[in-house]
Amino acid sequence: MKAIYYGHSSVALHLEGATVLFDPYITPNPKAANIDIHSLAPDYIVLSHAHDDHVADVVAIQQASKAKVMAVVETAMWVNRQHIPESDIIPFNFGGTVQTDFGNIKMVYALHTNCAPDGQYAGVPAGYVLQSGGKKIYYAGDTALTMEMKLLEHVGLDWAFLPIGGHFTMDVDDAITASQFINCANIVGIHYNTFPPITIDTEEAKQKFSEAGLKLHLLEIGGELVL
Repeated sequence: MKAIYYGHSSVALHLEGATVLFDPYITPNPKAANIDIHSLAPDYIVLSHAHDDHVADVVAIQQASKAKVMAVVETAMWVNRQHIPESDIIPFNFGGTVQTDFGNIKMVYALHTNCAPDGQYAGVPAGYVLQSGGKKIYYAGDTALTMEMKLLEHVGLDWAFLPIGGHFTMDVDDAITASQFINCANIVGIHYNTFPPITIDTEEAKQKFSEAGLKLHLLEIGGELVL
């Protein structure tokens, strides 16, 4: 199994039985200009919320791949209004676990805001815990540090994808605390260095994680990581 980073919070997980693409924001990101979204063929597209910097390419990629789109109910309703048929959408809600071709995925708490690009209500943001091939992976989406993360402490997470850019989400220091809350030492950073408010010193971030006994992976856009 492997992860491929497409910039910002866009991550593809190539799992046993299927490929999952999170929060596709690629074509508007000049740093991801080398990524051809038409070459992506996910089986599932999972949305943490409906802000434009997380859903910009969902329609184009879904129409080309016919992927199933998974999201909290109200964000799923927005997806349906984008002329994606209900048969290709899997709406669910907090605490819900969906069985999939790769294993299962559970929706968990995230603290952020949410609206669709057109300004309409899109429910609330979410994070996800996936189980596949004996591995447990947490994708936090956009979130602040929350005490609810402690509920994941005994899940036995192998990997966690955490926002680290600050300003709109957790910063590096809060992400370290989050890693301790969820009891996961293998962290992949997301939601950083896309635009000025979330620019960080990557070497300093790695050093801080290392000093806390944690491993922070910061992938180049298009870079791969074996899980």
